Amino acid sequence: MARVLSIDYGKRRTGLAVTDPCQIIAGALTTVETKDLLKYLQEYVSREPVERFVVGLPKQTNGLDSENLPRVQAFVQRLSKVLPDIPVEWWDERYTSVMAHRVMLDSGIGKKARQNKALVDEISATIILQGWMERRR
Repeated sequence: MARVLSIDYGKRRTGLAVTDPCQIIAGALTTVETKDLLKYLQEYVSREPVERFVVGLPKQTNGLDSENLPRVQAFVQRLSKVLPDIPVEWWDERYTSVMAHRVMLDSGIGKKARQNKALVDEISATIILQGWMERRR
């Protein structure tokens, strides 16, 4: 089997998470500067088989589109052109940042580490992927 890779797309940096090859466990992969994201993904899929991308759909808590949605949609269009054989699915990312902060608090991570926005992005991407995996089961 191939991996599933989730993307928590941000204006400056993007959190990534990935499943194991059997698609049983979701884990944080890394955080990438958004300007380098397409290149990173191309390099990653050249080393690891990826079955699909799961991209966080940015919505406001009231269900309306967030201001980041046009950027994410433009990115997904570029991604689909660069890697056309890998399908993209959307996943509602509302509350993932709040949940990521809660995970960090619950795990006992120190205050300084909790301020690491890259870590929050990775955890958010993992939460997106875990939610997608749970729905699939």
